[in-house]
Amino acid sequence: MSIKIFIVLILIAAYPYVIYTVIGYVLVCIKRLFSPNFNYDNSTEYKTITLLIAAYNEELFINEKIKNTKELDYPKDKFKVIFVTDGSDDKTPEIVSAHKEFIHMHLNERRGKIHAMHRGVLQSDSEIVVFCDANTYLNSDSLKHISNAFANPKVGCVSGEKRVISDEKDSAAPAGEGFYWKFESFLKKIDSELYTAVGAAGELFAIRRELYEEIPNDTILDDFLITLSIVKKGYKIKYEPRAIASEYGSVSVKEEMKRKYRISAGCFQVLFRNPWLINIFKYPVVAFQFISHKLMRWLTTPLIIAILIPYNIALAVIYPNNTLIITLLILQGLFYLFSIIGYFVQHLNLKNKFIFIPYYFTMANIAQFVGLWRFIKGNTNVKWERAERIKKE
Repeated sequence: MSIKIFIVLILIAAYPYVIYTVIGYVLVCIKRLFSPNFNYDNSTEYKTITLLIAAYNEELFINEKIKNTKELDYPKDKFKVIFVTDGSDDKTPEIVSAHKEFIHMHLNERRGKIHAMHRGVLQSDSEIVVFCDANTYLNSDSLKHISNAFANPKVGCVSGEKRVISDEKDSAAPAGEGFYWKFESFLKKIDSELYTAVGAAGELFAIRRELYEEIPNDTILDDFLITLSIVKKGYKIKYEPRAIASEYGSVSVKEEMKRKYRISAGCFQVLFRNPWLINIFKYPVVAFQFISHKLMRWLTTPLIIAILIPYNIALAVIYPNNTLIITLLILQGLFYLFSIIGYFVQHLNLKNKFIFIPYYFTMANIAQFVGLWRFIKGNTNVKWERAERIKKE
């Protein structure tokens, strides 16, 4: 066994999280020197916007969502709201229909989120369609920042920032999820400045209505496919950190993993149906960003992480006096020890949340294998099943 191969494996595993982040940041700094970004923030010509909210059985959150929507600061003559509550059999349709200032669309039959979103888009005649989940809450000036971003004609999609609402009383799931999205937001900012963000989170994103195209009903990750199809047309996805979508964390890691299994299966579905994403000859920058930010995180890193421990143990047996090998084995051992501890204390309201990060990271990589297996078997459910979220009074 070769120590050099082991080091290369570590570097490959670290690439999408550490090395690409550093490379991207350096490239962005260089780009700023030669091509400073034009400031579109002073635009006062707000575009017409439709806020589209697909809400399935959201009676727990819908009243707060309606209140939040009414508090959004945007010219009323350029703003409309569409709620689509297809398939809901709780009080969600009844609650929404009581607010006549909103357009309410409802079918008794549940046909999935994609069908609901498509119906809503067809109802819209605005320049911009903003997609937002029913259990997320926007900051009051988010739509103004989104509109300003579209002042750049090269921007076809705007991705907002997702934040997880958590406090000291929360357990492993919201703590790990919150840390992940802080890192992901930083990387999205780098991607966006470098060339384009690689997809957008479904909690909040916006597109030019004219660029919308219907996607297959069996698509698992509707937000990812809708936004990347716009990139394929030659437009960019702009990350706008001032357009904030906040949501409560999952009630448990088990609930969060249910969501991640589905997302993982959807990632591989997107890849196999859209090989252009790795076409470095036709889309060199996009392919570089997609492979670095997404593909290696989905496939390469989880696979390598799975073999690093046994490889490291074997090297420690062969080279017992090698300080580097022994140190790396100890560090790996400590990391997974904290993962195990995180599993057993995940429901405790610990003040120090960092102990949950190794556990969340480990479970997220396990989810990639589960998602890949489900995709291969065709065991995926395209109907939207959200993870149970914490609801604070």
